[in-house]
Amino acid sequence: MKPPLVVGNWKMHGAESEARRLARRIRRGSGRMRGVEIVLAPPFTALHEVRRVARGSRLALGAQDVHWEAQGAFTGEISPQMLAEAGCSFVIVGHSERRRLFHESNQIVTQKLSAALLSGLRPILCVGETWEERRTGKTMRVIAGQLGTALKGLEKSAIEKVEIAYEPVWAIGTGRNATADQASEVHLRIRSLLKELAGTRIAAGCRILYGGSVRPDNAAELSRAREVSGALVGGASLKAEDFLAIVRCFVP
Repeated sequence: MKPPLVVGNWKMHGAESEARRLARRIRRGSGRMRGVEIVLAPPFTALHEVRRVARGSRLALGAQDVHWEAQGAFTGEISPQMLAEAGCSFVIVGHSERRRLFHESNQIVTQKLSAALLSGLRPILCVGETWEERRTGKTMRVIAGQLGTALKGLEKSAIEKVEIAYEPVWAIGTGRNATADQASEVHLRIRSLLKELAGTRIAAGCRILYGGSVRPDNAAELSRAREVSGALVGGASLKAEDFLAIVRCFVP
């Protein structure tokens, strides 16, 4: 059984000096937290500094996005191989902000996911619905479409290496999060879809994280929800004490 996974997505926050200080505080505070895996995903410009701080610790390094090609004329993009060389073990793909603000389709997310796997990175595949889709009863259809498109055609052994993050778009940066019951309902459906795609054994080993305004005051409740295997944390990961409080909720 894989340990719970908690990921700090710093988004577009933090110069190198700020990232270094934050990573140091998290390293100091997480030293005795056993049984949980912690990933820090700083901006690309801070990957090197956070890697230096994390070296020799239990902290892993992740990236916030990736291109699907190994190289080429793609101004402003970064390849999976570049991320691996920078020390990344994980990469976030399909985040709702990428889908919404940069118009990434399910097909683009699929390409990124496959490229990450080929380079030995562990993709954190984000899926989630808008408020309008939830209000009109389309949540499960949207999740099934996003997940099915991204994982279709992958070998079962590859699906086992994918982390899934359910992040309802209506909860990102709004201060409003899904209840434990709402999270459980969607996570159970995701687990069921994984069983259909990869079989019971592999599906049972896939971690399904919850993301969407995860804070110290709701993390404990979410950590106890059925099929919640960790958290993808946004704003609260920018304060070491808040992030560590969330991590602590997932320590067995």
